[in-house]
Amino acid sequence: MTAIDQYCVCSAAARRSIATATLAVAFGFAAASDAPVAPASGVLPAGEFLWTPQLAPSGPVMIVISLREQQAYVYRNGVRIGMSSVSTGRVGYETPTGVFSILQKRREHYSNLYDNAPMPYMQRLTWDGIALHAGNVPGYPASHGCVRLPYAFSEKLFGITTHGMTVVISTSISSPPATTSPGPFSPPEDIPGMGDLMEPAAAIEPDALWNWRPARSPSGPVNLLLSTRDEQIVVLRNGIEIGRAAIELRGTSWHGTSVHTLLEDGRRKPGPSAMDRPALSWLAVPVSGSTEAASRTLRDAIIAGDLGIPRAFARHVYDELVPGATLVITDEPIRGRGLVLPATLMEASDPPGPSLLKSGD
Repeated sequence: MTAIDQYCVCSAAARRSIATATLAVAFGFAAASDAPVAPASGVLPAGEFLWTPQLAPSGPVMIVISLREQQAYVYRNGVRIGMSSVSTGRVGYETPTGVFSILQKRREHYSNLYDNAPMPYMQRLTWDGIALHAGNVPGYPASHGCVRLPYAFSEKLFGITTHGMTVVISTSISSPPATTSPGPFSPPEDIPGMGDLMEPAAAIEPDALWNWRPARSPSGPVNLLLSTRDEQIVVLRNGIEIGRAAIELRGTSWHGTSVHTLLEDGRRKPGPSAMDRPALSWLAVPVSGSTEAASRTLRDAIIAGDLGIPRAFARHVYDELVPGATLVITDEPIRGRGLVLPATLMEASDPPGPSLLKSGD
């Protein structure tokens, strides 16, 4: 068995299309010289997938789904460990785009909307019926809104995901995810030549700048939503707002939406100048708009001192961040009637009553 055969869990046709490790490197699936990759087109044939979990044995997992390519990408601690063909919602039942959390997991599940259709390895994204699950993957959108995965791939994916982890569904992924460091909430002492990153320039009373109420939801994963239009950041836990602050974005123009997930090695060991609060590293995924350089834009803004966050608020947030925490940066508004960006990071983790709990296909 070749190295490619060992790593590729897919059909014989797929194995033949990935003939040598040299081609694997050329196509750039991963940095490892013997890792399998997608075909040169970047799109796998219907029903096929690649799975290389050994490239990143541990760390937070993020799933990214591209509707246009009908593909799913799986990242663990910033490294792509899998990709698969998928089948999303057909015309009239389109799969929603946005940033989602896994709300529920069931190995055996059946739809209560469509003739008790089986939904093995179901991972719920919304309480009204959108989920990841095993099903028929014909090579084009064919579901009632769910994201169907090849059976073997869905089983493997189910084994590494956790409640609350992030799933991004986009019309198309414009560029590959990239690691950015330093990220938001990194202490200024860890960034050479930088001033007080977390000190806003505007002379506003602290109480008017931010609030922090963690008792509203004492435990669970933390997600952050930062609107460059409103110049505000909101902290959510279990879909409940526990903090909000005014920010300043000086001299940097941000367009579109990107999603950032905190990596396992994001909290590096403190160095001599980092004191007790090491810098953070994030995986940046461009979702929409002109965010091809999302990681560079964010890093440049931080190093230049163009992102101002109230110091006390930033320290509260820092203390709550753990690997897998998600930060969404968007030019959409989050004031008033709520977030415009479709993001069920704001959806409560507890299910609604049984009569309102829906399961699609």
